[in-house]
Amino acid sequence: MTQAFDAETQQAALETRVQQALDQARQLGADACEVGASVDQGMGINVRQGDVESVELSRDQGFAITVYVGKRKGTASSSDTGEASVRAAVEKAMDIARYTGEDAAAGLAPADLMAQHFPDLDVHHPWALSTDEAIEIALACEQAGRQVEGITNSDGASLSSGEGVRVYGNSHGFLGGQCGSRHSLSCMLIAGSGAGMQRDYDYSSERDPRALASPESIGARAAERTLRRLGAKRPATGRMPVMFEPTLAAGLIGHFLSAIAGGSLYRQSSFLCDRLGETLFPDWFTLGERPLERGAMASSPFDNDGVYTRDNVFVAQGRVASYMLSAYSARRLNMETTGNAGGARNIRLDVPLASFEELLSRMDRGVLVTELMGQGVNGVTGDYSRGAAGFWVENGKIQYPVEEFTIAGNLESMFKGLVGVGDDIDTRGSIHTGSWLVNEMTVAGGQ
Repeated sequence: MTQAFDAETQQAALETRVQQALDQARQLGADACEVGASVDQGMGINVRQGDVESVELSRDQGFAITVYVGKRKGTASSSDTGEASVRAAVEKAMDIARYTGEDAAAGLAPADLMAQHFPDLDVHHPWALSTDEAIEIALACEQAGRQVEGITNSDGASLSSGEGVRVYGNSHGFLGGQCGSRHSLSCMLIAGSGAGMQRDYDYSSERDPRALASPESIGARAAERTLRRLGAKRPATGRMPVMFEPTLAAGLIGHFLSAIAGGSLYRQSSFLCDRLGETLFPDWFTLGERPLERGAMASSPFDNDGVYTRDNVFVAQGRVASYMLSAYSARRLNMETTGNAGGARNIRLDVPLASFEELLSRMDRGVLVTELMGQGVNGVTGDYSRGAAGFWVENGKIQYPVEEFTIAGNLESMFKGLVGVGDDIDTRGSIHTGSWLVNEMTVAGGQ
């Protein structure tokens, strides 16, 4: 970074502002209030064809207060955390609360659920990286891919490095903060020309920069992924097994999490409304979250309501075991918060794992999907239809790349038809999973 970021000093300053806002809201007559504040600093480097395209140094901060007057709620925010701006935001929130309608579910999470313990989760790893050093890394990454025979062009390489602090406090007396960092390096390359042109990418993302994959390996892997797509055809049309590579399997888990999220449930916009205890996956499938896992991408000792986080099991032996609830959504559903205000944290599977080759053998004939396009997922019905690209599998072996086809099904039938999960676990995000093999979907190609 070109400008020092003292995380501890920043956290102390934000805690002071949050406490001032809470005090002021009480003075103005709020029955309850909560405040969130954050500051982030980062650097982004983009290079293409051996030249620097952009260098971005960013520093963002934000502040938001919610006040409750009875069952009326007012919220105001500002990008300025100065004392005058904080005071103005509190006054504006109070003005808004006086004109909003009453909401029986409004209010803070219960005081006895506030987090009490704040362990070191090992999520803050600053990277003392100069702009010149960052450019050198990005260029080395792209060059490693461009020099591979068959690569004809490049969409560039990107490096980003950032750290930040978030603080949350409320009128229960809760005040908590956490520092964090995230660093990533990626490369996208092009092979072929004209109608036969193909592109693909690879990346690495970590809390600790020392854990990033080497620039050379990322570039080489991006080249490998790009070259294997040359000569793509359209697959046969029909009902057949479909395998999703890990990054796309994580997306399927994301659709499930959206369906059990409290907001979707109380709005009746989920195909899993009133489905607690029902079988949705095979009986060998268990899925949960580990929010206190050290060094993980989404670790935190408290959620966005200040509620303590804990290990939750969302699917137990194939059955929907829990919804994912904040304090507000829990009240709307006459249930209790699961400590998930702000979403799930560090999703992990407890399932038997098969090798990639074994999953292909089980598939026998079908498609391996490595790219999805479009947004054809209906959360209310579970209907699923996406454009796709990948590889044709015959006799349990990859035969050739395929493109310009769609896959369609329904999330519920896809989950129930899960045949196996691969041991090729992708750990780059907050959802860790291997490839998923689904027993049958409709594939619409051109043959």
